[in-house]
Amino acid sequence: MAEARRPVAMIGLGIMGSAMSRNMIAAGFTVHGYDPSAAAQAAFVEMGGNLAPSAAAAAAEAEVILTCLPSAAALHAVVADLTTLPPGGRILAETSTLTLDDKEKARLALADIGIVMLDCPLSGSGSQARTRDVLVYGSGPRDAWDCCLPVFQGFSRGPHHLGVFGNGSKMKFVANLLVAIHTVAAGEAFALARKAGLDPQQMFDVVADGAGSSRALQVRGNMLIADRYLPVETMPLDLWRKDLRVIADFATTLGCPTPMFAACAPLFQAAVASGYGDQDTAAVALVLETMAGLKREDTKHE
Repeated sequence: MAEARRPVAMIGLGIMGSAMSRNMIAAGFTVHGYDPSAAAQAAFVEMGGNLAPSAAAAAAEAEVILTCLPSAAALHAVVADLTTLPPGGRILAETSTLTLDDKEKARLALADIGIVMLDCPLSGSGSQARTRDVLVYGSGPRDAWDCCLPVFQGFSRGPHHLGVFGNGSKMKFVANLLVAIHTVAAGEAFALARKAGLDPQQMFDVVADGAGSSRALQVRGNMLIADRYLPVETMPLDLWRKDLRVIADFATTLGCPTPMFAACAPLFQAAVASGYGDQDTAAVALVLETMAGLKREDTKHE
């Protein structure tokens, strides 16, 4: 049995938050969680989590609070709830991919009640989170980071402290720019292979073992082979659009051209417009296959 450890609050129990919770529970942490979704609540209780009726109620049980949320609006709602707590003593590690302005606004509001906020987005997909194969891109006060480090080690394979608050998000934007490009590249490679008459499974086995491989290809390859994009293994396309906007705005603010990213972003938008918004980001391959005039005989994505 895992050694008992101090309690942790987990606010947001979606694909990533539920995987983080499961791994922390397995590592011996008592996890108090909150999510408005009834399905997420049921899954959390089933894995051994302690369900709270609100974000503030979950946070009241712990010194370390983790948030993993789908939008800035969700973060600000959670922060508003947390400001009802008595002041002092807590650390909030924010793991979502959101704008720097939204995170800074949350940091200032929490500072008013003595909660120290860390900016700690994660690198990795939902399937990777389930096996603790994610990285923590952390930033903010070092003493708060050191206090949270055992918690990060409970659900990740690589916590990295990157300096001042906001550097974690900046690193995540760079990483997600590459994820966007590599995901489209993987779908494009499969379309070309199929158009050329190559067997998709054989193509994956050979290419993923060579210089043309990428983590995106390795993680999404089986979905592309099977033409199956549900259940979502990485992130639904609807939510991925938020990340694309954040990256584009960040690059624009810096005046940094991103021609490869700019070329691939519309393909994800086209996938959503084609009705694949609830499916995995790998479903962008369906747009590329349509452009190539390819049609699967036995489609499984619908």
